[in-house]
Amino acid sequence: MSDNLPTLEFPAAIVDLQFPLENFRKALGGKGPVRIVAMGSSSTAGLGNVVAYPARLELYLRKHYQDDDLHRDIRIDVFNRGKGGEDAPQEVDRFNDDIFADSPSLVLWQVGTNAVFRKEQFNFAEVVGKIAEGLKLLGGHPAMDVILIDPQYVTAMIEDNAELSEKMVSAIRTAAKDAKVNLFRRWALMRHWHAYNNATFEQLLAPDDELKLHQSDWSTMHVARALRSAILTKAGVTQRCPCLITT
Repeated sequence: MSDNLPTLEFPAAIVDLQFPLENFRKALGGKGPVRIVAMGSSSTAGLGNVVAYPARLELYLRKHYQDDDLHRDIRIDVFNRGKGGEDAPQEVDRFNDDIFADSPSLVLWQVGTNAVFRKEQFNFAEVVGKIAEGLKLLGGHPAMDVILIDPQYVTAMIEDNAELSEKMVSAIRTAAKDAKVNLFRRWALMRHWHAYNNATFEQLLAPDDELKLHQSDWSTMHVARALRSAILTKAGVTQRCPCLITT
């Protein structure tokens, strides 16, 4: 990857969430662990040479609530429940063990990538239906806030898959709207970096990923920073800090 990395923008119109994170905010006012579960595929699980976004997010949120917005009685725990090769049909089957058993106040669900990249293994309509089913199940647990995360904007999702990728991004947006849950628009954010900030796919991709699917450590870091900013803004951050990065 080139050492000459561009400066990235974080447009509020893309990064900001729609709904308050009331359950997460209430959990911050208590004592003990504040649990976040990150559900997804390898985009969530991470690669051996890339610090996965849930680990970065945990670090960033812990630092914020220790240094910038002091909450002495809580500790942020982000549980990484990513599993490579999966999409909504397999992930929904894991909800009881991998989400509900931990009673998190916030659930991050990254979905839709493998239904495009491994399209021979998935039925598009079934995946979209399972996303809606999963959101309904999550909605049955009113003590949890939900953020849906759409696919990454990378070479493998564009070459030969552009039309299907856009169709999936649109379907995820519709599912989030229908369920009245937040959507973190990773696809649009990374596309903005590529189109307007001159971030190359070489920079956005993990250097040893022959699939051209997985994000680099650099781009994963910035996605985690954007997600932190989005979460803090909707959790009602009480102290202005440099971590609020949208423009």
